[in-house]
Amino acid sequence: MVTSIDSIGIIGFGEVGAIIGQDLVAQGVRVVAFDRLIEDPERRAALQEKARTCGVILVESLERAIDNVPLIISAVTAGCALEVARSVAARRPQGQLFMDINSVSPRTKLLASEAIEDCGGNYIDAAVMAPVPLQRLKTPILLGGTQAPALADALQLLGFNARAFSDKVGAASAVKMCRSVMIKGLEALTTECLAAARQYGVEQPVLESLHKSFPSMGWDANRPHYLISRVAEHGRRRAEEMIEVAKTVEDVGIPARMSEAIAVVQAGWVDAMDEAEIQYTDKEPFDWRSLVDALYGKHVDPQRKP
Repeated sequence: MVTSIDSIGIIGFGEVGAIIGQDLVAQGVRVVAFDRLIEDPERRAALQEKARTCGVILVESLERAIDNVPLIISAVTAGCALEVARSVAARRPQGQLFMDINSVSPRTKLLASEAIEDCGGNYIDAAVMAPVPLQRLKTPILLGGTQAPALADALQLLGFNARAFSDKVGAASAVKMCRSVMIKGLEALTTECLAAARQYGVEQPVLESLHKSFPSMGWDANRPHYLISRVAEHGRRRAEEMIEVAKTVEDVGIPARMSEAIAVVQAGWVDAMDEAEIQYTDKEPFDWRSLVDALYGKHVDPQRKP
């Protein structure tokens, strides 16, 4: 049973991994990280600089990242989550805690759990319930598994907003996945709604109508910029997550029509940006109108014949 954590290994040093690592290093925790992008010569230098800025020890193999640490945090993309769990299991993580914070279906978490625990490790299903950049370690996290209460106590001492949700693996992730139908769906709906409204030159009355119907959501302020920016910046990753959401829905006999469509919209938006050679960072400060104009041009005359 874990009582304190003085070192951790992070697999996946993207946005979330870097934030967790930096905030823990600031508290004196030794953080070692591995990201497979270290193998890409074009990305290696930037990854090393990010690790240096965060105070994190960046290593060149998964083995070195997980060696002699009580806690391993997996923070990769949804499509890689099970592969990473099985790779860690192959290294025989005797007594180590494996905290899987990836957004995948309960069934995928169960398969990952079987791999880790069959090889002597302790698996923790972790569901991150809000965007990490906004609240950092204070982001709500639900934990599942037999070791969830003990890990929750240890994480809280480090400033995490984590709580034990269930002793069963998959329950916490079910909350996250079902929530994502709504959250990622709202992002996808907003991109399609406002991109079309912009083409007709009626985005302002559309936003005014949305604000009148839902005055607390900020449609008259930053909400549209925020929702569309999430797609522009993370659409590829969100599409992977929505594929896992579709599995979550289908595994209980519900047709996943909306989840599948959301995955297509999220990925399609980023595909359009790639085709137009537009990077998210090219649009800072982010304004959804300028991105729509760059992708689709100025608004059209709705009476023009196609």
